[in-house]
Amino acid sequence: MIADFFHRRQLARIGREVGARLDAHPRVQRITFDDVKVPMQVYCYQDFLSKAECSDLIRMIDADAVPSELYRSDQENDSLFRTSYSCNLDRWHPDVLRIDDRICGLTGIDPRRGETLQGQRYAKGQEFKPHHDYFHTTQSYWQRERKSGGQRSWTAMVFLNEPKGGGETGFPHLSFKMMPRTGMLLIWNNMAPDGTPNPNLLHSGNPVTAGTKYIITKWFRRGFWM
Repeated sequence: MIADFFHRRQLARIGREVGARLDAHPRVQRITFDDVKVPMQVYCYQDFLSKAECSDLIRMIDADAVPSELYRSDQENDSLFRTSYSCNLDRWHPDVLRIDDRICGLTGIDPRRGETLQGQRYAKGQEFKPHHDYFHTTQSYWQRERKSGGQRSWTAMVFLNEPKGGGETGFPHLSFKMMPRTGMLLIWNNMAPDGTPNPNLLHSGNPVTAGTKYIITKWFRRGFWM
């Protein structure tokens, strides 16, 4: 379809523009993967949030967290696929709005393309098995999501604390795991350079083996999110 062609071009452009912005930032580090042929846009930013900001967000998550939901797809019958607790943060709360604006400012993406910040909590033994953040267009949910901003482009995740054990964000196709570090932003483009979904960005929230893990996640869309 003609629309799909232009949507891919738009996603490719978003990838180039955000990547150039992050590559030029003095505090952002690009993570490289020598054994992968398709270029990956995966970055980290140490101390993106202060410890005080992380503590405030943890309190918000604890106040509102409920069992995490899934987009219904092939894992719909797997009750253990995502066992964390999560909540949408109040996007108009001054502290949340300030952090949301900081993420949008870093990427240069129009805030109207961003979903509401989601807080997530993982207790001992809880996990999110390997999954993609982009939408699988063969699934029934796609007809709804394509009208609500369309495909996801970038994912921005901030670790709010360091559990006593486990809780890594793993990328099995890249043979890479990121240990939680308080205040660190991990950000990646879910699309390949041509604007198509990048299957190599399969990732997981590995089981927490001791303590509790807290993160916030923000997803960006191709169009304006509704």
